[in-house]
Amino acid sequence: MSELDDIQAWLDERLPSLLDKHEVPGAGWAVVRGGQVAGGAAGLLNKATGVAATPDSLFQIGSITKLWTATLVMQLADEGMVDIDRPVRGYLPEFRIADQAAAERITVRQLLAHTAGFEGDIFTDTGVGDDCLEKYVATLGEVPQLFPPGEQFSYNNAGYCVLGRLVEVLRGKPYDVCLREHLIAPLGLTHTATSPYEAIMFRAAMGHIEKEPGAGYEPAPMWAMARSNAPAGSMLAMRPQDLLIFARMHLQDGRAAGGTRVLAPGTAARMHDRQVDLPELGLMGTSWGLGFERFDTPAGTVIGHDGNTIGQGAFLRMVPEADLAVALLTNGGDAFSLYHDVVGHVLGELTDVGLPALPVPPADPRPIDAERYVGTYSAQVFDLTVSQDGDRRIWIEQIPKGAFAEMGGRVERTELVHYRDDMLIPLDADRGMHMPHAFLGDDGTGHALYLHLGRAVRRAGA
Repeated sequence: MSELDDIQAWLDERLPSLLDKHEVPGAGWAVVRGGQVAGGAAGLLNKATGVAATPDSLFQIGSITKLWTATLVMQLADEGMVDIDRPVRGYLPEFRIADQAAAERITVRQLLAHTAGFEGDIFTDTGVGDDCLEKYVATLGEVPQLFPPGEQFSYNNAGYCVLGRLVEVLRGKPYDVCLREHLIAPLGLTHTATSPYEAIMFRAAMGHIEKEPGAGYEPAPMWAMARSNAPAGSMLAMRPQDLLIFARMHLQDGRAAGGTRVLAPGTAARMHDRQVDLPELGLMGTSWGLGFERFDTPAGTVIGHDGNTIGQGAFLRMVPEADLAVALLTNGGDAFSLYHDVVGHVLGELTDVGLPALPVPPADPRPIDAERYVGTYSAQVFDLTVSQDGDRRIWIEQIPKGAFAEMGGRVERTELVHYRDDMLIPLDADRGMHMPHAFLGDDGTGHALYLHLGRAVRRAGA
């Protein structure tokens, strides 16, 4: 038996019990190493209908779509139509945010690497027409600049919608048509949907959510997010093996399996290379490339991306040195813990590079004075208020606003404890994760200017 045969046998046997353990209704997976592929599925696509997951089932890939958007942009760069170090206003003169000086400076590279610096969780629904991205970009005029362009990393969904509009303008076609003509067709993909209208033609997964803690997961009230967020990851769906055909193209220096060149020689490697470091958040990469999340470990580098939509979670990991890629697509439950079990096993068996250890709170956290951290940090989709009580316990309350409130978000209050310098961590896990909270900068009064959770959330009023 080959190593992939061993992986196939292990997952065929173990995946159903792992789904039960982590309350994941259904999942599909695939692994590619060299020219060999393994894959499978288990569980249910929809708990309401009882339809079983199969290897041909489609799941949403969420923000993994950003890798596809970044690839579309880099194709334009390969063709000489885009200079990624030129300000985006050179291609989209209508691009506006609240800080006009910043809008004039923000480059295509900064958008690709999430260093543009404006608030990024903007989920405005501008309809389902082919002009939805054009309308979306026109709504960004009051979006605040959080820090000077290029200063630091802050994950930015809106920036990728701007990149999607850039592709539309330069290609003269809607974003989803560009996806199909410049990636889906050249890669020979047969089970890929760019909208709910296409997904309904396949065996498609339904997302599942838990309305209240402990209530159990049930089908989500909707399948897709807004079309205007498509370049950031609101609706692209596919089989795990189709996602790996895309990944394999990146591992093969931009060449598709049939020999078609999708990216110029060397472009894929430039996309994978480090552009910016992240705070030590543990659950996200240590650095970021042009679209690609990077996990830099002593044994080597893992690249990829995660994706989350309404009750669906997706994971892509690639180890270029081992010519390996693995995809796990899920439709609810504690998807992150399932990812750690499944992808961790695959990488452990097939490479010398394992998944980084998960951050956990100290067994006996020391009490600290949290005065530097207390206060409210505000974004368009939530307010985060940090407080410390008379017993010196530290709390954070998240109050959803805007799109998060509309999607059923609830007020959550969580205890934080000291983790390391200028970092706190939740005492209790959320879906298997303890997300470190990094406090950065100074507002001029000794208080932190940002609470960084992958996004830099600025102190209200600072």
